[in-house]
Amino acid sequence: MYPKPFGYYAPQTPVEAYELVGRLGGKAKILAGGTDLVILMKDKIISPENVIDITNIEEFQGIKYEPGKGMEIGATTKNAEVQFSEVVKQKYPALAYAAGEIGSSQVRHMGTIGGNSCNASPSAETPTPLVAYGASVVVSSATGEREMPVEEFIQGVRQIDLKEGEILTRIKLPEPSPKLAAKYAYMGARDANEIDSVNMAVALELKDDKKTVQSVKLVMGSVFIKPLISKAVPALLTGQEFSDDLVEQAAAAAQNEAKPISDVRASAEYRREIVGVLARRLLKEAFAAAQEVK
Repeated sequence: MYPKPFGYYAPQTPVEAYELVGRLGGKAKILAGGTDLVILMKDKIISPENVIDITNIEEFQGIKYEPGKGMEIGATTKNAEVQFSEVVKQKYPALAYAAGEIGSSQVRHMGTIGGNSCNASPSAETPTPLVAYGASVVVSSATGEREMPVEEFIQGVRQIDLKEGEILTRIKLPEPSPKLAAKYAYMGARDANEIDSVNMAVALELKDDKKTVQSVKLVMGSVFIKPLISKAVPALLTGQEFSDDLVEQAAAAAQNEAKPISDVRASAEYRREIVGVLARRLLKEAFAAAQEVK
């Protein structure tokens, strides 16, 4: 269970990192937390000639929030830091909750929020709420930066929009509307270190009457090759007074949009059923929370 020999580099600045990534190209893999990469290397699923450890680069770490503008989270920020951050819990509670549901405490204190997206697993926890909040990623290289929505960055299973010479350096979240309420939930075979069978995030905003839906976004995980944004749910709910009947219609619509597979964790039929369960639950929870917003 040992990986094949590899070259190890530990740059201390972004400039050093960009130079290494540009020079070594496809012969190197980026290591931040390593909770996914090291396992893949030990199992010899991948065997890079070189590993570039960006853990110690300060510019890629930390959580910064500016009122009215939003938040930036460095790509190598540990998931545990996102989980326990007071400002994340206050402004983006669904993201804080999702970060706290990743693996074990040890994994959350090693794994990074950037790695959770770069791993591009359909069942990853944080991409779903990130997409619900309208987050984008910034990828950087020696020649500049590119920014794109999280749902465009993650292109499929283990596939991301990262060109040779680029590193994911930070995640940006827009300032949430004061009326917005967001919720996250997941379902797995057991409640311990579980890879999600299905996860979901809902972000909902009400009009001033506290009954009519102004906007809603429902994002599903582990039912497609990447986070799946529902088109049918906003079409059903936007501009309508929230009701149990509409929730049932929305849950059925989300089930029809899901494209799950059967694997060792769950059958496609079970996943589709759980999509309905989570949609009903989260829509009602987000509606109740939005009614409490002053």
